[in-house]
Amino acid sequence: MNIDFEKGNGLIPAIIQDNNTGKVLMLGYMNQEAYDKTVADNTVTFFSRTKNRLWTKGEESGNFLHIVSITNDCDNDTLLIKVNPVGPVCHTGADTCWDEQNQPVGYPFIQQLSTIIKERKNALVDTSYTAQLFAKGINKIAQKVGEEAVEIVIEAKDNNDELFLGEAADLLFHYMVLLEAKGFSLHDVEELLKKRHTK
Repeated sequence: MNIDFEKGNGLIPAIIQDNNTGKVLMLGYMNQEAYDKTVADNTVTFFSRTKNRLWTKGEESGNFLHIVSITNDCDNDTLLIKVNPVGPVCHTGADTCWDEQNQPVGYPFIQQLSTIIKERKNALVDTSYTAQLFAKGINKIAQKVGEEAVEIVIEAKDNNDELFLGEAADLLFHYMVLLEAKGFSLHDVEELLKKRHTK
């Protein structure tokens, strides 16, 4: 990775983002030594401007930042580091240095599931249920969506929340498979809803 430490007199900003929730947790600075240690240890180490030394986040609190990925920006002078944090990040005890709760932005698992469904579209038939659905064609997939829709309507009339949520999950999954089979995603549906909302 080509990082321009010289532009900031040997320091570059490193934005720390929770890999699962998408929340920005904190901002720190790294020099070359801090970056090298971060990569070697797979936990975030900064250069402390107040202490004038390397500082591994969590070295005292135990709230380490375990790295998932590191990317450089277009100017090669700012890092985005996605992490799995251990505990709150701010020294005040807050989840983030902006005193925000570290809650998911959007629906990260749904996005992950959408990616998995897309990958299964061209997978071997005997590898997964989803691949088998795609192999059976659009008519079978549409039929499954219809069946799940009927089942959720039936469960909606009863008072068993567990069964209702189970059918809701089944319907959403098969609906996402149908969208992928037609070359679309939930994002496309969301964009259409946005357009309708602004009219």
